[in-house]
Amino acid sequence: MKIKFFGATREVTGSKFIIQSEGVRILMECGFYQGRRKETEKKNRNFPFDPGELDFMILSHAHIDHSGNIPNLVKQGFTGDIYTTPATIALLNYMLLDSAHIQERDAEYINRKIKRAGNELIEPLYSVEDAKESLKYFKPLRYHVKEKGSFEFTLLDAGHILGSAEVLIESEGKRLLFTGDLGRNNLPIIRNPEVPEGVDILIMESTYGNRLHRDIESAEDDLEKIIKEAVKKKGKIIIPSFAVERTQEVIYSINSLFIQNRIPEIPIYVDSPLAVNITGVFEKHPECYDEEAYARMLSNGVFGDGKVKYVQDVEESKALNKRGGPVVIISASGMCEHGRILHHLKSSIGDDRNVVLIVGFQAQHTLGRRLVEGKEIVNIFGEPYTRKAQVKVLNEFSAHADRNDLIDFAKNVKPERIFLVHGEEEQIEPLGQALEELGFKVDIPNCADEYEIH
Repeated sequence: MKIKFFGATREVTGSKFIIQSEGVRILMECGFYQGRRKETEKKNRNFPFDPGELDFMILSHAHIDHSGNIPNLVKQGFTGDIYTTPATIALLNYMLLDSAHIQERDAEYINRKIKRAGNELIEPLYSVEDAKESLKYFKPLRYHVKEKGSFEFTLLDAGHILGSAEVLIESEGKRLLFTGDLGRNNLPIIRNPEVPEGVDILIMESTYGNRLHRDIESAEDDLEKIIKEAVKKKGKIIIPSFAVERTQEVIYSINSLFIQNRIPEIPIYVDSPLAVNITGVFEKHPECYDEEAYARMLSNGVFGDGKVKYVQDVEESKALNKRGGPVVIISASGMCEHGRILHHLKSSIGDDRNVVLIVGFQAQHTLGRRLVEGKEIVNIFGEPYTRKAQVKVLNEFSAHADRNDLIDFAKNVKPERIFLVHGEEEQIEPLGQALEELGFKVDIPNCADEYEIH
């Protein structure tokens, strides 16, 4: 068995690697790289392998840094099946089309500038039609159903987002487990991650390999204080949020505060067409819920029960920028790189009554990271803005396991060898050291590193 890593190596985006075993080449993940524009364009447009030579693909979950380049993969010659959970396919029916719209809009914007300069126009990475074509290749596989062929593999619940999976591969007498993105215990809505036994090789994410999360109850305490303060000041709470899972978790927690009478009534808007559609997918897949969320679905409703206004119309979105507080506005993108959130930040960041509430990981070189770092001047749409709004960070809403969760997972799985992926240097290196001190053999691959497993 050979494993070759091509993405999310000492960084958190662009997840992809190839496993070769029993004469078969399998692509695990096909994610978008996110970072500086020129580097992003180059890495996403050009694959370091021939997509036509792959036999099939396995996808752990729907997040774009794991799935976002699938339409380009198909466009460049991939014709195999893509195995993933039914809920993931339902999510990607919206997410890949949304990603394609972004590619087309970005290309149009850049081409307007290029045309004026008389240079050659660019094509979008992929089109809406390319995204629709790629959806034909998905093949649903439920949790715990063993797929048998050249070798066997099974999807287990990763507890990260709706439909997320760990991938357990059995081949050449070895059991290899890829965590995908590993979730945390006791998160709202979804079940805890499964912990299989008898694993020989563990490929594990390390996004928060050197950080600890407080429990979700602490985050709800802070959320209560932030909302009460916003009501008092008549300020806006602007929440950049990933359309998948994070938006639904934040709504779930605010709804919990309403149910417990801990916060006053405050208008709440979800201003993201994608998030609106994704919430609809959540409502159609209660088989992924934990017991508490399932019980709430049967009684009060899971996602706001009428208290949340979902915004689709562009004009209604623009009107939110003009209205005063108090109000909560949840909008995409989660790292503040594109989408309607930029308009809300532009109109709100200069007012000290307002709060920008960060509820997810912010990658390097993103506007979200600059806000977390407390920069006083930030660029929005290429123009500098003075930040007067407070920035609050609640990493407790993160759907990623923290350092202790990852170490405990490895200790319970007991692998012979661990490969760490999907973590920036300051997270992945300390985690690797901690695991080595516990007696594990640990490798931290670089891009294009290949390993042979005996």
